[in-house]
Amino acid sequence: METGFRKWIIVVTIITSTIIELIDTTIVNVSINTMSGNLGASLEDTAWVITSYAIANVIIIPMTSFLAEKIGRKQYYIGSIILFTLASAMCGFSHNLWELVGFRFIQGIGGGALLSTSQSILFETFPVKERGTASGIFSLGIIIGPSIGPVLGGYIVDNLSWQWIFYVNIPIGLMAAILSYAYLRPSTRSTDGRSIDWLGIFLLAIGIGSLQIVLERGETDDWFSATYILVLSIIAGIALLILIWWELRIKYPVINLRVLKSTTLSISAIMTFVLGFGLFSAVFVFPLYAQRVIGYSAFQTGTMLLPGTLMAAMISPFLGKMLQSGLRPQYLIITGFGLSAIFGYLMSGSNLETGSASFFIPLLFRGVGAALLIVPLTALAVSELKPADIPQGAALNNMMRQMGGSFGIAMINTYIAHRAAANRTALVTHITSSDPATHERIQLGIRNFMAHGANYMRAVQQALGALEATVAKQTFLLSYMNAFLLLAIMNAACIPLVIITIKKKTAQKSDVKMTIPDH
Repeated sequence: METGFRKWIIVVTIITSTIIELIDTTIVNVSINTMSGNLGASLEDTAWVITSYAIANVIIIPMTSFLAEKIGRKQYYIGSIILFTLASAMCGFSHNLWELVGFRFIQGIGGGALLSTSQSILFETFPVKERGTASGIFSLGIIIGPSIGPVLGGYIVDNLSWQWIFYVNIPIGLMAAILSYAYLRPSTRSTDGRSIDWLGIFLLAIGIGSLQIVLERGETDDWFSATYILVLSIIAGIALLILIWWELRIKYPVINLRVLKSTTLSISAIMTFVLGFGLFSAVFVFPLYAQRVIGYSAFQTGTMLLPGTLMAAMISPFLGKMLQSGLRPQYLIITGFGLSAIFGYLMSGSNLETGSASFFIPLLFRGVGAALLIVPLTALAVSELKPADIPQGAALNNMMRQMGGSFGIAMINTYIAHRAAANRTALVTHITSSDPATHERIQLGIRNFMAHGANYMRAVQQALGALEATVAKQTFLLSYMNAFLLLAIMNAACIPLVIITIKKKTAQKSDVKMTIPDH
């Protein structure tokens, strides 16, 4: 526990580290086209810049508690910041795609370690009575990071070179490392002589790594039509089953799955998975819709996400205090899922004429809904754990959010592709030479293009091309609307889960006080 100036310096350092780690999960997305051209690689290959970071993140997150104990939390945290910062610099210096992919993986190893370790340090910094507030503060990074990534990335790509996406991390990372060294309390490494669970580490890396590749690349390569996707799916299933058996069998596992005996943590992990699904999927679908259908730039799209993000940032600390005062977290969670469902429902009613002003309220609901979910779920997940189990519980909960994001993006991407095929079929069945409306539209197009200097044959080609472009645009519009409606249904479906599955005993404890055990 810290007080005064030292406490708030630690808070600023922790939040900054969390934000830059999560910014890097989305900041690269808007620069893939630019990277592809500059590095002379295909878009499909360049997508591995995103995939490698996600794989490294999900592999390292559940191991952070174990590694922090073996190395010492302060040492591990500072080492992770330095690794993340150096890898960021090397990403910018990369001369070819696969060099960049390799350094992105190393960057993900350093960055993923920051997330759960940051949460544990923040909880230790605050006294027990203020840990609801600590959850609210930690949630700032989780909310702000993924949302501000596209804005920052779009601005950098429009005004500088793509390398600066990575260079901006260097001064921030160095400052965070210096402040951590100066203000974090020294922590001792584990001296109980426990052996390192090498088999657990291997199974975790193989299982989670294979699963992440399947999720990230499945839609691009037509899922099980690709042999490597099928093989990796089998490897992931076998490795994860053996991992669960092994980790429950040995005395000192790299992932202490026994903490999932806590009903509260298990339920929170399920809801956190859905939260990650909705949080990352919304940030994935909305930019695609805004840029491909409405025609906004990456920077314009990012700025539309800002009001909701700022609102979420403003209310997060107050939500923590509300929990601390005795408000049931279930009420906030239900409201959060409700607002997230409303966001999806309102967006599903958009059309080609919808302007940025019409997005303001739905995106505001998205931001506030995310805050109402992240803050109570972050606190609730570890509220009934023993002090020694809190880091492992936090790591598992963070892994579920990241996994939810990966599943969400993969599922939404596949769903959009399938709906696009179905929607196009439904549209073109009405476009026939015998249809009066179609005939009239083509003739109007021919006359228009001939009036602008085209001969008849050229005008016919241009009119048919314009009709095809209209069909393609409507197909994308309907597909994205279907995706938003799916998000609405998924969020709404979680509300009964909150009501039914959280035990009355847990609710009564939350009525008295939302606390997290002291370390």
